[in-house]
Amino acid sequence: MKKVTILTAFLFCSYKGFGCITCNRQVQENIYNADFFPNLFVMLSAFIVLGGLVAFLTYLSAKSHNNRVVANPDINYLDPVPLTTASLVLGIGLGGFIDGIVLHQILQWHEMVSNRMPPVTLTTKSVNMFWDGIFHLFTLMVVFTGIILLWKLLHRENIDRSGKILAGGLLAGWGLFNIIEGIIDHHLLKLHNVKEVTAHPGFWNFGFLGISVLMLLMGYWLVNKKRQIPADISR
Repeated sequence: MKKVTILTAFLFCSYKGFGCITCNRQVQENIYNADFFPNLFVMLSAFIVLGGLVAFLTYLSAKSHNNRVVANPDINYLDPVPLTTASLVLGIGLGGFIDGIVLHQILQWHEMVSNRMPPVTLTTKSVNMFWDGIFHLFTLMVVFTGIILLWKLLHRENIDRSGKILAGGLLAGWGLFNIIEGIIDHHLLKLHNVKEVTAHPGFWNFGFLGISVLMLLMGYWLVNKKRQIPADISR
């Protein structure tokens, strides 16, 4: 009887020591409180902005392509817009995954709300991990959207399927994700810094934006360079 009592007490203590949201009441209370839905909207805010921006860029690209076709009726231009849009969306999702895998998990420089709730205890670490998971869920949805957009191009004709457009769109999408997410989460909402444990977090935040702008410009250059080349010239 004594052994059973000791074992039960040990299991209870171990059970309470887990940080999972289904077995630790303190973790649950820190996640499912009055701030849950506001926090959920905050996690989604960057993706809402990115979605609107992609739609706007797609509109501008389609308008530019149509103007080029109308101005040069004797030149057969393959349409670069569908592949550009699909690769841009896919680049945004993959960029989010790379950010989460490398900076959140491997290096552990920061977590989703680590500036507001430093992950220095089991509870705060678990809460940050939960919101990291929500962030990854949104990036997964974006990746699925990009895959569907690519799949829809399989049987369409008169589409430019250049590898440069694909690579440029992926790179531009990655850079675009970093810029929007960095501005919103690092600078406006101050959810986390690129590197929390440093004497100069601003240096890392602005450096992150600088590298991301270069990625965006390089991606745009690759896409735009290919778009200047017509498919053929009709005689």
